[in-house]
Amino acid sequence: MSTREQALWTRARLGRCGPPLDLLTARFARHRYAPHAHDEFTIGVCVGGSEVIDYRGGHIHTGPGTIVVLDPGEMHTGAPATPTDGYAYRALYAEPSLLTDGILGGLPHFREPVLDDPELVAALCAAHTELSGCPDPLEAESRLPWLLTALARRHSTARPVSDTIPGAAVLAHAVRDRLADELLAPPSLADLAADLGLSRYQLLRAFRTTMGIPPYAWLAQYRVFRARGLLESGLRPAEVAPLVGFADQAHLTRWFRRVLGVTPAAYRAGVAPAAHRAGVPTGYCNSVQDGAR
Repeated sequence: MSTREQALWTRARLGRCGPPLDLLTARFARHRYAPHAHDEFTIGVCVGGSEVIDYRGGHIHTGPGTIVVLDPGEMHTGAPATPTDGYAYRALYAEPSLLTDGILGGLPHFREPVLDDPELVAALCAAHTELSGCPDPLEAESRLPWLLTALARRHSTARPVSDTIPGAAVLAHAVRDRLADELLAPPSLADLAADLGLSRYQLLRAFRTTMGIPPYAWLAQYRVFRARGLLESGLRPAEVAPLVGFADQAHLTRWFRRVLGVTPAAYRAGVAPAAHRAGVPTGYCNSVQDGAR
């Protein structure tokens, strides 16, 4: 495939042992899709050029910054809208129930398949890019269902459920404590919600309202602060990452820089005792077990 004809499929998982959700990053100069349909909702964001899509007996056109929503089972095609520009887009394929959590009345109906919503476009593109590169299950489950609910609430004919969650603070703190206790293999939000008698949307609403950030971001920050103690004791970043639940050193580094402004290696170089920088200190397992929450 030429550099102008590229398609990359990746897969995120919604929570540990949860269902998959496929992500597509594509750039085409000439490619024309044969007529086909998906079992899932297709949600695409055009990021370059223009595409023409045969859909519901007519033609729809995309441009940079537009969202396209195609219903499950609807036959459609896709091709460049002009002979010179090609088209580029990000897409995700969402099981229908992911769009029903925060609305009333079953599956949402989108009268218009092409939507203009710059805020949602930016959020979808950011989530798509980051989860394609590092498909952390808790991050995927915290971000994608939330954005899909926002899509249905903003642009479908469905009525939204109430955002009032009785006892939101108590519920959020219970979720926080479970995540902290199980940071190496955190439970899925779906399981936590079921344990608390909530929908996943209600859990996310209660947590974000109380804590100010979604669950994955809170847990990542908690892991960073646990990692600090291990780095201070002399452990290397590659050793620390799995001990606090990050997928690898790159995952640790991404969050460490976000939270503290430096890489784990730079932090260790600045604070770890000189005698420990050359090797692993004894007793480090105890520091993992005894770290303060």
